[in-house]
Amino acid sequence: MTPPADHDDSEPAVPIHCPDCETTSRVPLADVADAIDRHNDQLHDGDEVARVDPDVADRIADLVAEELGLLDGA
Repeated sequence: MTPPADHDDSEPAVPIHCPDCETTSRVPLADVADAIDRHNDQLHDGDEVARVDPDVADRIADLVAEELGLLDGA
C-alpha cells in the first residue's frame, strides 16, 4: 500500500495496517477506502484484512460520538 504520487501533503494521512502482510502505510484521507479495497482485492482475494489502524479508528469514533453529543449524560 502506497499513497498516490499526486497526493496533497497538506491533507491528513491515515495509517492503514495489514496484519497478514505485516505492513503499515499512511494514505491521504480521501484515498483511504480505495487504498484498502485495492490492497485487499489484490493481495487477499477481497477479504477484509487491511484496515484503518484500530487505535486511530477507535479515536475517530470517539470524536464523532462526542461531536454528535452521543456521550452526553453517559
